[in-house]
Amino acid sequence: MQNETSPRGSLTRTHRRRPVAVAAALAVAAAAVLTGCGGSAGSGVRSEPAPSASLPAKDRKVLWLGDSIAGVEALPLGAALKASGVGFKNDSSDGGGTIVEGDKMSLPIARSTWKQLRKDLASYRPDVLAYQITTYDWGTPEQQRASYEKLAKAAGHAGADLVIVSAPPFKLDDFYKKHAAQIESAPKAAGKVAGAGGAKVAFADASALWGTDSGAAKAQRAPDGIHSCQQGSAAFAKWFTERLGKRYGFTPAPPNEWATGTWVSNQRYAKLGCS
Repeated sequence: MQNETSPRGSLTRTHRRRPVAVAAALAVAAAAVLTGCGGSAGSGVRSEPAPSASLPAKDRKVLWLGDSIAGVEALPLGAALKASGVGFKNDSSDGGGTIVEGDKMSLPIARSTWKQLRKDLASYRPDVLAYQITTYDWGTPEQQRASYEKLAKAAGHAGADLVIVSAPPFKLDDFYKKHAAQIESAPKAAGKVAGAGGAKVAFADASALWGTDSGAAKAQRAPDGIHSCQQGSAAFAKWFTERLGKRYGFTPAPPNEWATGTWVSNQRYAKLGCS
C-alpha cells in the first residue's frame, strides 16, 4: 500500500536490538504469557453475531488493514494465521491506513487507503477483511459510522466478511490530544455498524487483551507508548487468531509453532527501541 507520511503513528527511530535474546525470551514466554493473554473464548467481542457459514472449508484468506500499530502486529499475526492454514495479506500503512473520510487531515489518507483497498479486494479476494481502527480515524461520529458502513459494503460486494478491531490504548501526546474525542468515538461508531450489519460484520473489542490504560503493563506498549514490541504483538496475534478461529471454524496453531519465527528480528522493532 502507498504509505502516507506523518509525524506520528509511524516508525521513525532507530535503535540496536538483540534478536537472539528476543527470540529466546519469546520462546520461554510463549506458553506462559501468551496463554494468559486471551481471556475466555468469548471475551473481547461486542456486537458479534453467530459464526458465519460463508467461508469455504479451506483456502481461507484474511486481508489486514490499519496503520503502523497494525503493521507491527501484522508480523506475528501473519505467521500465526499461516501456521493455522489461513492465507494472509498485510495492507497496513505507516502513518496512515484510515478509511474514515472525515476532516481535512484524514480525508487524503483515506482516499489513498480506499484506492489500494479496492485493488486488493479485487485481486486477493479475501474471505475476511479485518480492519484495526487507526490513530487517524478522525471525523464526526456520523462520518466515522458512514465510513465503516462503506467498508462493510465494500467487503460484502467482494464476498468477504468484515471484522473491525478496536485499537490498543496508546499515548495521547500533543499530536493526538486535539483528536481525543474522535479517537474515543471511533470504536463506538464501529460497534453500532457491527450491531446493524448482520452475520457479515463483527466488532472485536481488544480492551479484553490490552485494557484501556496505555501506561499499564497490560497494554504492552513500546517505549514510544503507541506501538507494541515483539511480545505484545505476539499476544495480539494469539488473541485475534483465536477469535477468528472460533468465528470461522479453524483451529489456531499453538504459539510454539510461530511465536519465535524470523519475524522476531524484523527491523521495525529495532526502530521502536524494542530489546
